[in-house]
Order: sequence, then structure tokens, then C-alpha cells
Amino acid sequence: MSFAGPDPAEEERELSGARLIHILLVEDSPADIELTRQALSEAKFANELDVVENGEGAIDYVRRRGKYADAPRPDLILLDLNLPRKDGREVLADLKDDPDLRAIPIVVLTTSASDDDVIAAYQHHVNSYIRKPLRLADFIKAIHTIDDYWLAVVTLPPAR
Repeated sequence: MSFAGPDPAEEERELSGARLIHILLVEDSPADIELTRQALSEAKFANELDVVENGEGAIDYVRRRGKYADAPRPDLILLDLNLPRKDGREVLADLKDDPDLRAIPIVVLTTSASDDDVIAAYQHHVNSYIRKPLRLADFIKAIHTIDDYWLAVVTLPPAR
């Protein structure tokens, strides 16, 4: 008996049968938005990336208010801390304090190296805290790692 490895056609069928993963990126840097979009376009699993550029928009999106009334519930949120109008710290606390929203995994993706920010994020039940790497290649690698872990390894809560 020999093992020839996985059948590429079967792997493709598995991928095409997987549900679409909705990712909400809460980020105000156009460069980081574009880099994240490009890195996630190479993902192994089908994903849809929506972007809001401030904390108020993030809350409206997740609560499906105003122009986001028809928005899908995100399966994963990538959240910057330093945002206009309502910062990411407030967004994190708001979402994790809401029993209907707290199950949505949130990954903080920020430039903040403050120990106080790390501690506060975990006190508000963030699922991961990642400091944005400064080098372009490292930033893309971090996004690929998020993709590999959250979309390929973890079982996300079912879509609601």
C-alpha cells in the first residue's frame, strides 16, 4: 500500500464547500487596509473582507445600524486600537460587554506596544493581541498567520 498524499481535486471540493468567512477590518490606515486586503486575498478559505475606518462605524456595522443594516454578522473582527471617533479600546469593551456579540472573535492588530493596552485588551476578553510589524514582509506574514489560525485551525462560532 502506498500513500500518494492528498488529492488536489478533493481539497478543492472541500474548500469550495466551506462557508464564506466574513471578516470585519476596523482600521483607519489606507496602507494597512490595502496590505491586509492583499494578504487575505491569498487565503486558503473563501473570505469576504469589509472595512470600517472608525470605531463608531464598527459598532454600527456589528449592530447592523444605519447604512450597515444589511451587513453580515462578522465571523472575525480585526481591530486597530488607535481609531478616530471611538477608539478600539472602547469598541472592544462595548462588543465584549454585549451578550449577543461577545462570541465574535476579536483580534487586536495595532501598533501599540503599551503593556497597559495589552492588559486592558485581555481584561476585556480579546481573543488575540498582535502588534503590527514594522517591516512589510513581516506585516504580510502576520496577516497570513491570522488567516492560517483563525480560518484553517479554529472552529468559529456558526453563522447567525
